[in-house]
Amino acid sequence: MQKAAYPYKLDPLRDNCPINAAIHVIRGRWKACILYELTDGPRRFTEIRTSFPGVATQALSMQLRQLEADGLIDRTVIEGRPVRVEYRLTSHGESLLEILHPLKGWGEAYLDRQSAVS
Repeated sequence: MQKAAYPYKLDPLRDNCPINAAIHVIRGRWKACILYELTDGPRRFTEIRTSFPGVATQALSMQLRQLEADGLIDRTVIEGRPVRVEYRLTSHGESLLEILHPLKGWGEAYLDRQSAVS
């Protein structure tokens, strides 16, 4: 049996690779889109879910919890009937906008190029 070239799973924080660390924080099917959605201000869970019709409620909840755990978004419970929950970018999350805006532009150009080829 051949030995694996990488005997352990790479941990971007342990391995001290800043690019992997950044990608580790925003990777996930919806994370970057959620962060970008919050650029215009706080959003309730239902507003975020409506923006991404293909996302399952459980998957969205998990991604929001992970973004909150990483300090990129704040979750605020607003008392009342019904109780509402709002999400907003933290200052740490806002610092990602410097890369999300160009990444969005690159993605739009890529999608345009792909549709032109099809």
